[in-house]
Amino acid sequence: MLTPEAVWDFPVQMWDRVLSKVNRAVVFMDDPCAEVLHWSAGGAAALFEAGARNVKRFSSFESCSEDEPKAVFVVSTLLKGRTVDTLKDIISLSHLQYCVVVTAVSHSLHLLANNVAAEADGAAPVFEQLEDKLCEWMGDMNYTAEVLHVPLSFALVSQQLLLAPAFARLFPLLPPDLRALNATRPDKKRFASLLDVDVHALPSELQLQIKALAGALNALFEATGTREESFAVGPMSRLIAGELAGHPQAKTRRKTAPNKASIIFVDRTMDLTGAVGHHGDSLAEKILTVLKPLPGHVTDVQVDMRELTSVLISPGSESCVAPGCLAQTRCVLDLRFAYEDHMGSEQTGGDTFQTHPQKLACSAFPVGGHAHRQAQGRRDGGPTAACGSGQQGEAAHQDEHGPRDPGAAALLRAAVPRRGGGAGESLRGTPAGPGHGADPPTPPVTPLGRLPGLREAAAAGCPQAEDLSTERVHSAMERMFETLRGLRHSRDHLKQLRRVYTASDGVHQATYRPFLRQILQEVFHPDRHECVDIEHMSGGLTDLLKTGFSMFMKVSRPHPGDNPLVFLFLVGGVTPSELRLVKETLANLKPESRVLVLSTGLLRPADVPELLFAAQRLTPDIGV
Repeated sequence: MLTPEAVWDFPVQMWDRVLSKVNRAVVFMDDPCAEVLHWSAGGAAALFEAGARNVKRFSSFESCSEDEPKAVFVVSTLLKGRTVDTLKDIISLSHLQYCVVVTAVSHSLHLLANNVAAEADGAAPVFEQLEDKLCEWMGDMNYTAEVLHVPLSFALVSQQLLLAPAFARLFPLLPPDLRALNATRPDKKRFASLLDVDVHALPSELQLQIKALAGALNALFEATGTREESFAVGPMSRLIAGELAGHPQAKTRRKTAPNKASIIFVDRTMDLTGAVGHHGDSLAEKILTVLKPLPGHVTDVQVDMRELTSVLISPGSESCVAPGCLAQTRCVLDLRFAYEDHMGSEQTGGDTFQTHPQKLACSAFPVGGHAHRQAQGRRDGGPTAACGSGQQGEAAHQDEHGPRDPGAAALLRAAVPRRGGGAGESLRGTPAGPGHGADPPTPPVTPLGRLPGLREAAAAGCPQAEDLSTERVHSAMERMFETLRGLRHSRDHLKQLRRVYTASDGVHQATYRPFLRQILQEVFHPDRHECVDIEHMSGGLTDLLKTGFSMFMKVSRPHPGDNPLVFLFLVGGVTPSELRLVKETLANLKPESRVLVLSTGLLRPADVPELLFAAQRLTPDIGV
């Protein structure tokens, strides 16, 4: 039986293959691979322990010195376009005799990207051609060059969550994207809705990104001996699940794999309410929102560690101490259990964990006080001042003392509802219920230039900032509201799971029913009825025959709850609050069930406007 432990081991096993190549080498790595290493395999320390001489960013401005003859390049992209140009630049500036290039993208996808027919007998012509180029750039065809594929896509952020940083910008398509697709098609072949779009109608960049994600998932399932049943909710999820179901290697794997699992793909656009709310009840979510991202990362944040040292805190002293982060032995999403064991029933600010278990469940670990005191107790402890719990405790303390970024503070003031009503109540500006008194003063309007996504959306087509005109801003606003109006219809095709919001009737308060909770309730319903809105994706001829026979006789379709392990893949990002929701819902419905969450990213509320209004969803940057 497939266990979560086997899935957790997968990223480490893949990095072991890379670490076996880095002895006495300078390692060049792009940002997504560096982030996966950061979370899953010990970061740069693992490279140095394996014998690496230096670690540098994969950039045309880097090179090796004369006494460094070996280099290892680790990239998340196709070996084409900018990636190959950067390889050539680094090698040309160095004096290398031995090059190893590791890509997270399979050779089969390289064949597709280069319009090359598949070779028999395991040949890898694209990789072999690049090996010859590497020797040519090193200056001697007798030097050594290796090009290999290692699936390095998934980062183990916690025991509940795996992220794919290379796909952080992958987001479900929206109505404006449908209009753009139809603009290039004849009238009779235009799509009526996003559900009708097939992967071959997409731009090549998006096709390759979807296929790369399906390939990464196939590698995970192959390494764990998994025979999966794929399900989907939403147009983009259908495309990804279809690619995984039809993956050539997946068809072979599913015939012999001993372990069974279900994977349910869910579009983020099915429910954006929870993703944009500043809940204030999840410490991990608050930390991610308030602290600045770690440079080059899409998930982790940088923690100012000066308060745990004797360094004088003054303007300009930020660079004196390397920033801390959340990627420690215990993830910030799991650390609360360690604090619970340590503190027991100790009171913190008048509350106890025993008296308020729901408050504990709302935090990644105890808010502020005690965690920070534990960290400060190590202030003069030398190297121990930078230990994992110290960095995470300091992150909690800095979060408790509010945003450092005035732009973030303005966004929070504009976005957080000022009374206890639901989201719908606050948006309407009506009293949340009896006893709430008069409406509070209108919150200050956030300057447009500080709203995430708006400036980028308005600046589309403006190479110079001074060219940004009022007309362009108005046009951007029109596109934004068109997108928002289109989101209202994202669940129109569903039969049961169409609503996440119930309006107030004057007696009962408005309620929000998270879409993920509804999905889990369908999957783990005691009666195990058919989940009509969770579409099973055909895995081949057998499933097609079953579908045909079901027209004449009763044939049971696969149910996502049939298998001992369920993967829940959120296409477009997941929030810490939703991770807590998954855990709590399972505890109430079926405590013995095992669910692992996979996603393209860990969302902050400010990420959503940028993904909606400024991201190039149809033509993502894949480095080609």
